[in-house]
Amino acid sequence: MTLGLINANPVVREIKDRVTRPADSHHESSAVDPLDIYDFVRDIRDPEHPYSLEQLSVLSEDSITVDEKLGRILITFTPTIQHCSMAPVIGLCLRVKLKDCFPPHFKVDIKVTPGSHADEEAVNKQLNDKERIVAAMENPNLRQLVDECVQSSEL
Repeated sequence: MTLGLINANPVVREIKDRVTRPADSHHESSAVDPLDIYDFVRDIRDPEHPYSLEQLSVLSEDSITVDEKLGRILITFTPTIQHCSMAPVIGLCLRVKLKDCFPPHFKVDIKVTPGSHADEEAVNKQLNDKERIVAAMENPNLRQLVDECVQSSEL
């Protein structure tokens, strides 16, 4: 779908087999488990390549932190290159996939890993501005791209 790849030769890593954890291994005090969140989003397809965010090392198990006391979830991701124009699309894919997954008192912040993007501040602002997110999702072409990336992870 994308013409002229921004990162034509990404490094692709092998996906680790997931070890199913017994229910009693979850933190008893944590209603929201970071590894469960990671398992839910790791298969989102990259907007530019036929690989998952996990395969491209855009996301890792350490990408997600939960602060139960503050009711905050932080998801960081690392674009494959410093000038990745797809970073906002990746953030939208994460938001769409995670929509309605958490108790209403949780705030989800999605950011690029510090130092991983040339326009880090602007991308982070865009990814966490409700009005910009709504406006982006009203664009039919962008919505279709996000849906394709998220749906391919559900197959």
